[in-house]
Amino acid sequence: MHELGIARNIVAIVGDAAQGRRVRRVTLDVGELSGVMTEAILFCFAAAAEGTVLQGARLEIRQIEGRARCDDCGAEFVTDTLFTPCGCGSRRCRRLQGEELNIKSMELETEIA
Repeated sequence: MHELGIARNIVAIVGDAAQGRRVRRVTLDVGELSGVMTEAILFCFAAAAEGTVLQGARLEIRQIEGRARCDDCGAEFVTDTLFTPCGCGSRRCRRLQGEELNIKSMELETEIA
């Protein structure tokens, strides 16, 4: 399960940025085409955060839909897989969003723990 490794990396990155302050909330953007299982991240986060300034923090995950643009006709469209063709039938498409895995924000306590 690579989501445990992802959860550990999130804890490490946010923990470093918190500079000793307790973290109340972390918000992630996870693309629907990223291959990351959001339920598994949520499950692993509490275990990865135990004993750190993130212990007890709430993890919020925002799902980002997949979007692509057709290189042939220029249409933009929602895509739920990496291989969805354009409505015109072309498979020459560029993904615009949906593969991200970004830490968007964190909410910190004002006092150092």
